[in-house]
Amino acid sequence: MIVSNMEIIPGKHIKEHLGLVQGSTVRTKHVGRDILASFKNLFGGELRGYTELLHESREEAVNRMKRQAQAIGANAVLNVRFSTSSVTHGAAELFAYGTAVKIE
Repeated sequence: MIVSNMEIIPGKHIKEHLGLVQGSTVRTKHVGRDILASFKNLFGGELRGYTELLHESREEAVNRMKRQAQAIGANAVLNVRFSTSSVTHGAAELFAYGTAVKIE
């Protein structure tokens, strides 16, 4: 499955447009990560726990989007975008979406 943020794949032809596909995950913060983050706020530096949480969330959202694309017969998802939104205090959704196509 090709996944790209481009609208086309150089050297490939879009044979069929199958429509919008999406995947999302809602995650909450971890108390231990919050405690470590509060120390980082005092001294500065990367919040590695949150970086890992966002990486895992992006992977899960993309995997769900890819499964949806495969289910409708796509072999590529183009023009992929990400969005985040707050669901409730301490929880956020990471949303991945794109256009499912068949390419040759």
